Amino acid sequence: MASSSIVKQVDVRNRRASFEYHFLETYSAGIVLTGTEIKSIRQGKVNLTDAYCLFLNNELFIRSMNISPYTEGTYNNHEPLRDRKLLLTKREIRRLTEKLKDQGLTIVPVRMYTTDRGFAKIDIALAKGKKLYDKRDSIKERDVSREMQRERY
Repeated sequence: MASSSIVKQVDVRNRRASFEYHFLETYSAGIVLTGTEIKSIRQGKVNLTDAYCLFLNNELFIRSMNISPYTEGTYNNHEPLRDRKLLLTKREIRRLTEKLKDQGLTIVPVRMYTTDRGFAKIDIALAKGKKLYDKRDSIKERDVSREMQRERY
């Protein structure tokens, strides 16, 4: 009998981003990682809360994404908050740079997940910041939907 390796699917979401921003467009990007980083990601030790994306030399990087050090790692362990390069097509990068010239737009990571092949991917969104009254509307909608769920049971 052949042994099948079961890859645990990782799905880490940035819930705060949907509260703080309106998402205009979303993209799925690959991410350049070291060996101990992917092992920590597979354990689910990733925090996207304060992360954001920026362009350096026409390449997209993610900053402030915390990947905890791998517990079994030795002196080769990675830096938890280092900048990591995101992999997008040239067309997508060109489109994002054009859109970022508009005032008030930013790129935020929304979700990190692993594919069936074990690769780590990150969903990023071109986003516009919400105003205070938009946040109040979001809270109101969430409370209304919660009440509707309670009434069903």
